[in-house]
Amino acid sequence: MAWFVLLLAGLLEIGWAVGLKFTAGFTRPLPTLLTVASMVASLALLGLALRDLPLGTAYAIWTGTGMLGTVALGMWLFGEPADPVRLGCVALIVAGIVGLKLYAP
Repeated sequence: MAWFVLLLAGLLEIGWAVGLKFTAGFTRPLPTLLTVASMVASLALLGLALRDLPLGTAYAIWTGTGMLGTVALGMWLFGEPADPVRLGCVALIVAGIVGLKLYAP
């Protein structure tokens, strides 16, 4: 169950990271409200997951999940570059996330 909670926390991290772009510097009320709500929920779920998971592993997976989704949505929604070097760096982070998950106590 802790892994599922951590996954939800990571998905909400993607939501608030992308949401920051839509707040226009916190000048748009609805996107700002949704972004802040995602931040709070993401941190709360991370805190719950940390009850049962090691700190280093959970935090790395949380931030890695957020990074992966944010990079993917940045490419898709905002036309950010998807060049081979950038994708290779993302693949290295994904490999680290998978390794941490596979070898977590």
